[in-house]
Order: sequence, then structure tokens, then C-alpha cells
Amino acid sequence: MKTRRFFSVFLLVTLLFTLFASPAALADGDEKSVEDPNILAKAALLVDEKTGAILYGLNEHEELAPASLTKIMTALLVLEAVDSGRLAMDTPVTAQESAWDDLSRDGSSANIKAGEVLTVEELLYCMLVVSANEACNILAEKVSGSVSQFVDAMNRRAQELGCRNTHFVNATGLHDGSHYTSAWDLYLITREALTHEKFMTICDTAQITLPATNLSSERTLYTTNYLLSNWRAIGYRYSNAHGIKTGSTTEAGHCLVSSAAKGSLSFISVVLGAERVVDPATNRANVRSFSETTRLFDWGFENFAYKVVLTPNDLLASVPVTLSKEASNVALHCTEEVEVLMPKILTAEDLKRNIRFRSKSVEAPVEQGQQLAEVELSYGGTVYATVPLVAVAGVEASRSLVMQKQVREFFGRTAVRVVCVLIVLLIAAAVLWKLTVGRRRYRYGKSVHRQRNYRGRRRF
Repeated sequence: MKTRRFFSVFLLVTLLFTLFASPAALADGDEKSVEDPNILAKAALLVDEKTGAILYGLNEHEELAPASLTKIMTALLVLEAVDSGRLAMDTPVTAQESAWDDLSRDGSSANIKAGEVLTVEELLYCMLVVSANEACNILAEKVSGSVSQFVDAMNRRAQELGCRNTHFVNATGLHDGSHYTSAWDLYLITREALTHEKFMTICDTAQITLPATNLSSERTLYTTNYLLSNWRAIGYRYSNAHGIKTGSTTEAGHCLVSSAAKGSLSFISVVLGAERVVDPATNRANVRSFSETTRLFDWGFENFAYKVVLTPNDLLASVPVTLSKEASNVALHCTEEVEVLMPKILTAEDLKRNIRFRSKSVEAPVEQGQQLAEVELSYGGTVYATVPLVAVAGVEASRSLVMQKQVREFFGRTAVRVVCVLIVLLIAAAVLWKLTVGRRRYRYGKSVHRQRNYRGRRRF
């Protein structure tokens, strides 16, 4: 008996171990994942330019000093003033003395002089290519009348764009404890600036020579973005990079917003608070805002790809159909190919399909293409797409079934039910009256009639 009991317990333990420790069971919890690039910076962000999908985020909502990345917002407001007709790219602007108020002497400059006349376009090149601080204030005064009013407009526009961790104090990015933004907010601002074609044209310029002005001979500008040119530093050039803006102060560290395209992929990156480190062995400096941005782009290109995850031929679900005799269900599909950016290690079959129906069933008639549900495609907590599902074919309604439904609905109304109950009660009351009071009156009425017609003996 003891041996048999021991053998039974052994079998149970073996079965449980096999169930919970089998390779299949372990595989369910072993999700596929892309190796983290471990970007060396205070904050970083990599976003797919086409879809806005976040591929990598590091402290992306943390409030940090942006340095000259501020100039992206400054440029946006200037370009919006051009679009609205308040300015033109060839509008001449005279630099006022006030534009140099509160500017540090060792800040970035295009050596513009008070009283010098440049066009709006030339000032934008000065601001975005060599990060000239005076160009920011000259344009700010031209757009809003004063730098302070322009800064107010910067903060209003940031709020309109959905920035929740941003507050500007100046148009240049010079350090101030109350001047901050986040990697995500900078992405939102940059995304809006990129809707202006001229913005990327200027930001992607490695070198440009501006014509002579009333106070200066022609000047050649070389970009501060090492990814675009080897003129200032070698070893950083990245052939897939395009734009966008550099920034650095002692407090903010080295910052860079950039974009890169390769094949069908296009990314926007933000790196904040990177360091400049020197390799003691080679005595060579590494400005990590550039090297980490390159690593971030390479990581994105190596690990992500666009893949078709749904086609119109995929019948994903069906919905019961009522009020029809020709079909009891209607099949659902998407109307076009669905392509998403996803890790290369994943396939369409790896994605979980969560279908949300608008209702448990649908009443005929059903039109072809009528949306009846949606499918959410996800993996490991990341949602890659949410797609409407529509009827593959139409379904006609049955007249008799529709009529039956209408009759049921009519008699199902509260008012109709109340009237029916009252009618039944009245009928019941009438029947009861007839069976009681009416019968009694009838009986007595017959008795009186017989008395009137009594033909018995007459007495005198």
C-alpha cells in the first residue's frame, strides 16, 4: 500500500514538472526582444519619422537644458510668420543694437553687426548652420517686436504642440535655470518644423556662402553638425544623416537633434546631455552627442524593418447576422495591406491579434465595407497597429423577419404595454361585471316582469 501511494505521488509530481517546466511552457514567457543600445546621455529618443512610433526612449520626458536646440522653435515661429505672409524669405531685416542684450561674448555668432542688413533667409542660415545667437534675437524682434514677446509666443506654441515639459526664457538657448524642455517635446517641435520644406534645406546645409552686406563682405558658414561635415572635426561624418541642430553649454552638455534615412527607413533622434570624453590612450576626444546619435541610428537600421502584417485576403473574424435568411454570419477583413515598423526578429505570426467587436451581432441589412470591428496587433505590450475590420460582403434583410422584429419592438414599448394592460383590465372588469352585477340585475328584472303578467284569480 505504501509503495503504491508513493508511486502515485511520484507520478503526480512528474506530471506537474513536465507541464510547467516543459520547453513549450518556458517559450511562452520567453519573449523576443531587441538588445538595448544603452545610449550614453542624460536622455535620448529615436522615433520613426513616418509613423511616430518610438523605437527607443531614455528619460524622454525629463526636463533638461536644451542649449541651442532651442533654435528649432525659434526657426519654426519665423517660418510660420513667412507662411502667414507677415514676412518673406527675402524680406530685408536691419539688426538693432537691442539684439545683443543679454548675449554672452563667447557665444555662437555669425559676426553680424548692429545696423547690418540681411534677409530673413540669410538670418535663418546664420541661426541654423553656425548657431548664431544674434540672428535669433534679430529675427525675434522682427517677428514679434521684442524678444520677450517672441519668447511668450514660443511658450504658447509649445503648449499648442502638446509639449508638457517645456518652458523657454530666451530665443537662443543660453543657459537659464528656468529654461528647459525634454527629448519628447523637442521631437514634437522638430516634427512640426519639418513640415516646412525650407527648414530641412537649411539644416542639412554643410557649407554656404552668403553675399556681402552693407557692413560685411561675403561670409562662408560651416555647419556645427559633425555628422554632416568633416570641416570642424573628423571621424563623425555619417552619410545617412540629414540635419538638424546642435547645442552645447557647460550646464546642458552636448545635445543633438538629427534625422537619418536608409532605404525605406527614416528616423528622428534626440540626444541630450552627452559628454565630451578624451581617450587617455590616444588623447582623442569623443563628443558623444554625435557618436551616440550614430550608434542610435545604426541600432535602428539594424534591428527594425517594415513588414506586411495583414492583407485584404486575411479573414480575421466573423459576426453573427440576424434578420436575414441568406447568411447567418458575415466575414471581416481589412481593406488594404497593413505594413508596420517592427523588430526584424518578429514575424506577423508573432503579433497578438485582439479583436474588438462593435456588438455581439449585427442586424441585416449589412453593407459591404461596413465597419463592424477593429483588430489591435501587439507584442510584448507594444501596440504596432490598430486596424478597422469591415464586412467582406453585403447581407440582405428578410422582410418577414424584419416585420416580426418590428411587431415585437412595437409591443415591447412601455407605453404600448401599459395600454395593453389597461385594455385587458377593462375587458376583465367588463366580464366580471357581466358575470356578477349584470346577471343579478337580469334575474331580478325577469322576476318583476312575471309579476306584471300574473294572471291569477282576481279578487274584488
